[in-house]
Amino acid sequence: MVARILDAGRTVLIKHGYDGTTTNLIAKAADISPGSLYQYFPNKDVIIAAIVDDYTDEIARTVTTHLVEHVGKPAKLDTMRETLAVLLDAMNAQPELLRAMIEHTPRLGLGNKIVDFEQRVGELALAHLNLRDQRPEHPDTVVWIAVRAVEHLAIRYVLDQPPIDHDEFLDELTALFGRYVSL
Repeated sequence: MVARILDAGRTVLIKHGYDGTTTNLIAKAADISPGSLYQYFPNKDVIIAAIVDDYTDEIARTVTTHLVEHVGKPAKLDTMRETLAVLLDAMNAQPELLRAMIEHTPRLGLGNKIVDFEQRVGELALAHLNLRDQRPEHPDTVVWIAVRAVEHLAIRYVLDQPPIDHDEFLDELTALFGRYVSL
């Protein structure tokens, strides 16, 4: 039942945005009564928070798994490009949900999930940098800037859909950050 409510909530959020989403619309989309919905969730904010948690957790799992597989291996531009592709593909799996989250839900205080994800990725990137013979002078600073810049550019690429080919975007992003972290 919870999965059904969350699936319906995702659909309603994408279609109507945060302001247009109501528990009644979610219940209708889930084909249940509002009373049944309230047995599982007290309000729409809790439903939306659960939807965002599921989405960000899936992206975090996908990217973290990829990063863990490469920590300690020689730093190569191909590896960086693969990692950026994994992140971009994970974000692009549900672009409508990403748009709804970014544009319609900032007031829910969902930033903690994003901060947790950034921290996890940052720790893995820092571990990778610290294993290298030649490291940047300030690896913590490099990682902080790189993680947030990549995140922002990937989100904007998915949402804005600029006339830039997927591979071209990945090549340019890889070149940018490859030079920045001196790969």
